[in-house]
Amino acid sequence: MNYPIYLDYNATTPCAPQVIEAMLLFFGTHFGNAASKSHPFGWMAENAVEEAREKIAQLIGAKSKEIVFTSGATESINLGIKGIFEHYAGEKQHYITCQTEHKAVLDTFSELHKMGAEVTVLPVSSLGEIDLETLEKAILPYTKMICLMWANNETGIIHPVEKIAEICAERNIIFFSDAVQAAGKIPVNVAGIHLMALSAHKLYGPKGVGALYVRHNHDLPKPLAQIHGGGHEKGMRSGTLNVPAIVGFGKAAELRSGEMDTEAKRLEILRDKLESGLLQIGGTRPNGSQISRLPHVTNVAFAGVEGEELLRKVNLKVAVSSGSACTSISPKPSHVLKAMGLDADLGRASIRFSLGKDTTEKDVEYAIEWVKKVVVDLKSS
Repeated sequence: MNYPIYLDYNATTPCAPQVIEAMLLFFGTHFGNAASKSHPFGWMAENAVEEAREKIAQLIGAKSKEIVFTSGATESINLGIKGIFEHYAGEKQHYITCQTEHKAVLDTFSELHKMGAEVTVLPVSSLGEIDLETLEKAILPYTKMICLMWANNETGIIHPVEKIAEICAERNIIFFSDAVQAAGKIPVNVAGIHLMALSAHKLYGPKGVGALYVRHNHDLPKPLAQIHGGGHEKGMRSGTLNVPAIVGFGKAAELRSGEMDTEAKRLEILRDKLESGLLQIGGTRPNGSQISRLPHVTNVAFAGVEGEELLRKVNLKVAVSSGSACTSISPKPSHVLKAMGLDADLGRASIRFSLGKDTTEKDVEYAIEWVKKVVVDLKSS
């Protein structure tokens, strides 16, 4: 198949060759169950899991015992949020999140609301930024958690995590951050954070494996398990561990620790070139702040064209996604862009471009020319 140029790295990333190589032995030669404590097959698997746990912990400045393996970030988010809600069962509970969070967070809080929790969903500015004064005013005596992502998956906007952590520390409130799009792309550290969701396939690891960072040695509670049956992962997440995927996750974290800074600088240059070229097209504008954002992401609105046709034609030669995380070629207005004040038509006619390890300057130049051609053709038809 003749694949288009891939500029959708926020959706998923290809496994690094070293990751695939590290995983292969654990599908065959070292196939043991990490919970089998009585023979070498299990010991080999368990050792590999613990090595991976340490590498992932190092990536985010955590301790290895604070890493709980899951099937991915969505499970991590559900475990973290619902597990805290259940810990406080019988008490009056209030949670704070934001309109531009990932659907995994928003839908989970929607479920908590149905079960009696109060949930405040903070607004954002036209640039996608939250207001810290508004955040502080939203805190109630029975606020249990503030849940705000590190970096937005659609616009790349980075929240002021350190300041949010300070607010949480002053009020002794749990701070949960979805760091899926940030970890392995920019420096991430768990200082002041109590819960953090991670996903391997966003940083050149395999799909189907993620982790929840759970802070130890603190008086704030840990989430209660949502999956029972065997007491794996210190009783927090039962189920046979996906050893090959965990090994791949660990290898990917190790690789990103070594190459992240250099790669971020390279991609920022390419991203700026792409963005500059796209914004020369009539009727275009960037979505979101251009000050504090991920180095490899730009989100651009194309006025005057129909969103569904724009996305369909651009994807013939350049693989991108609409502002929303929908799986259909027919884009729905993004809840993130809607929260930033874009009308539905402009939201549908917005495209997220996210660059990665295999992106070259030639790819960027081709993408600019192809998108220009598509837009001009659509406007003239």
